[in-house]
Amino acid sequence: MWVILNISIYLIFNFIMSASILGSNTCQLQGHFRLNEMYHDGDVILGGLFEVDFLTVFPDLDFKTEPEPPYCVQFDMESFQQAQTMAFAIDEINKNPNLLPNITLGYHLFDNCVMLGMAFRAAISMASGTEEFFNNINCTGPPPVIGIVGDSSSTVSIAISSILGLFRVPIVSHYATCSCLSDRKKYPSFFRTIPSDAFQVRAMVQILKYFRWTWVGLIYSDDDYGVYAAQSFQQEMQLFGGCVAFSEVLPHDNNLEDIKHITKMIQASTARVIVVFSTPSFLIPLIDELVLQNMTDRQWIASEAWATSFVHHSPRLLPFLKGTLGIAIRRGEIQGLYEFLLRLQPTNDPKNNMIRIFWEIMFGCNFETGGKKNSGDQVINICTGQEDLRTTKTPYTEVSELRASYNVYKAVYALAHALNDLMQCEDGRGPFSVNSCADITNLKPWQLVHYLQNVNFTTDFGDHVSFDKNGDALAIYDVLNWQPSSDGSIRAQTVGVVNEEVATGMVLTLDEDALYWNFESKKPPSSVCSESCAPGTRLATIKGLPVCCFDCLPCGDGEISNITGAVECTMCPDEFWSNLDKDQCIPKEVEFLSYEDPLGISLTTASLLGTCFCVLVMFVFAVHRNTPIVRANNSELSFLLLLSLKMCFLCALLFIGQPQLWTCQLRHVVFGISFVLCISSILVKTMVVIAVFKSSRPESKGAMKWFGAVQQRCTVLVLTAIQVVICAVWLSTASPAPHKNNQYIRSKIVYECAIGSVAGFSMLLAYIGLLAAVSFLLAFLARNLPDNFNEAKFITFSMLIFCAVWIAFVPAYVSSPGKYAVAVEIFAILASSFGLLLAIFAPKCYIILLHPERNTKKAIMGKEAQNT
Repeated sequence: MWVILNISIYLIFNFIMSASILGSNTCQLQGHFRLNEMYHDGDVILGGLFEVDFLTVFPDLDFKTEPEPPYCVQFDMESFQQAQTMAFAIDEINKNPNLLPNITLGYHLFDNCVMLGMAFRAAISMASGTEEFFNNINCTGPPPVIGIVGDSSSTVSIAISSILGLFRVPIVSHYATCSCLSDRKKYPSFFRTIPSDAFQVRAMVQILKYFRWTWVGLIYSDDDYGVYAAQSFQQEMQLFGGCVAFSEVLPHDNNLEDIKHITKMIQASTARVIVVFSTPSFLIPLIDELVLQNMTDRQWIASEAWATSFVHHSPRLLPFLKGTLGIAIRRGEIQGLYEFLLRLQPTNDPKNNMIRIFWEIMFGCNFETGGKKNSGDQVINICTGQEDLRTTKTPYTEVSELRASYNVYKAVYALAHALNDLMQCEDGRGPFSVNSCADITNLKPWQLVHYLQNVNFTTDFGDHVSFDKNGDALAIYDVLNWQPSSDGSIRAQTVGVVNEEVATGMVLTLDEDALYWNFESKKPPSSVCSESCAPGTRLATIKGLPVCCFDCLPCGDGEISNITGAVECTMCPDEFWSNLDKDQCIPKEVEFLSYEDPLGISLTTASLLGTCFCVLVMFVFAVHRNTPIVRANNSELSFLLLLSLKMCFLCALLFIGQPQLWTCQLRHVVFGISFVLCISSILVKTMVVIAVFKSSRPESKGAMKWFGAVQQRCTVLVLTAIQVVICAVWLSTASPAPHKNNQYIRSKIVYECAIGSVAGFSMLLAYIGLLAAVSFLLAFLARNLPDNFNEAKFITFSMLIFCAVWIAFVPAYVSSPGKYAVAVEIFAILASSFGLLLAIFAPKCYIILLHPERNTKKAIMGKEAQNT
């Protein structure tokens, strides 16, 4: 549709622009439009499009005569002020010797009547000119207007820019916000002094984020402004993490059924915040319906198109709309504008019929009767031009809230500064082909676009004006709050600012103390689908529902969330663990077998008790060292065995307490050497028992010469030295060291000794096992020797206990977590040591202490004689 419309208008435009030849050198305008306009001559003319009238009237058609052109009615004072602001800005520039010296600006302003067709007529009139005849056979020369200020409507700006953009006519809008107009390919010469809807939407989302409103309703008007703004808003809400509870379109025809449907959606929704992108005219039916439904429990968020509208400020709407938050374009101050507006006088110039209409509305003048008005039988001349506008308060003279008018002011100055920069160009240094400059006497609009793109200045009010690569101005908005006034109406109070900054993006500054809330609590409402997840939990989306509707699940062990509304839980660092509330990481409990631990106390007691038993047995053997039972069992090896057993008991203490480097290195070395010394002593004792038995037989009388005291000592020393070598190699290659283990128990740090080398530890245990197996085998073979040599039975039994303990140790050690693995190892050491001590020495001590009568050579040798 737009393509067809653009082509049609393009053809009309060319038809009008290509005037017909009425002679040898005259061009004639092909048609006239009936438009409200204002005109002031100058060297360079700027055009303007303003919504001075609200309605367009189309005369009836009889299809017999040429139809009358449409005309405009319902004069708007506020829009007329905007038009007059453009006239004021041009007048101010013409008086400024530092800006455009020797150049007089003029203007040609038109009323678009809030109608696309009328706006097209006005745009074509500005582009083609309104002179009846043009005395140039080629119809060439400077354009009637060099740039246009307007239009205020996004829809009109889209249409006009599509056509005039083909000729690169610069258009600077003061109120068109559609983000679609930022497309430089479609609209190469469009600029604006108001931020686009993309910035407006971000500003409104900043307000939602500030109050944590994530569940909102969306209502938008059925036009370009509303549709594009709604699309941008939903995209921004997704980025923000919010959701749109419902999205409804305000119909352009104000259909009552559609309005009622929207009202029902608002009532049914759990969203307490409603965002509205609309112009005031679209909203009136909806507001009326809300009044009928007495709906006062909603927080309204107004877009800039209606946030400053006086249409909704009546006392009737106060209960429903007070507390509304909205954003508005930046309010500015223009020095001297008020006095200029008051100086407006009627004129007989037909091209300034907007002034004539204004005067007729203000004072009832009738210029068709010479400015006289009948009052009864008296004829009064009231249109002398001396009437004082101060006596009547209207939006025309209200300059305390200059927003759209301030943007008009900036737009005019932007064009003026672009022209001024163009005039400063030096020949040979210009931006155009072969470094040429523009000719002011034959200026082309596209040349002005180049300078307009790079314009950069600051207004007297202190606002910086420049355009980005898309022709958009810097984004800055006032945040408004609709508050009740003393007369029962609504006043829009500025309570904050939203600023777009290059480094930080959108920044919202809000004075919360100045806010008015239309709720009993006098506090901002809560508008969420699901309450934010507390610290220690994370949100989990519910299938089939928007992301704002979720469940809160507790964080897992070792995970935390320390913020409200966390999407994911965070794992604690390796040496930390989550607390019970799962909202903080605390240092993990360090676990090791300590002396304060009940288990540690028990094992320490057992270790010391075993050591004491060894000392006690040594004392008993030392006291009775000359008795037959001590002498008969090789007292030297017995003392060596007791000493090694005492070392075995004491080495268990190295496994208790916080691991240190020296304890880790000593514990296995002392353990390995002590047990090898112990087992090698038992092995030699077993070998001696066998040798003594054999030497008692006539055929083996020389057997004992190979098992003398020296040989016994050397055997024990050599067997122990092998273990010493194994330990030395182990410590030098991969020494055991303290290690914080997180694998056994995730919530604790198990402080243990890493063995360093599995091969070294395995060889240490294997060597002990080898000696124990040989000792057990020899003792088992010698178990049936005569009773006077019955120590072999005790050795067999002791080695059976030793092997059973260490065979059971391996699976128990592997399956025990943390400190219990150390406890199992200590238990194995103590159990095997107690087994050896009791099995070998308990019978001897029993005889020595309780039956000394059996501790005689005769008693020991008696059974031998009996057996022989």
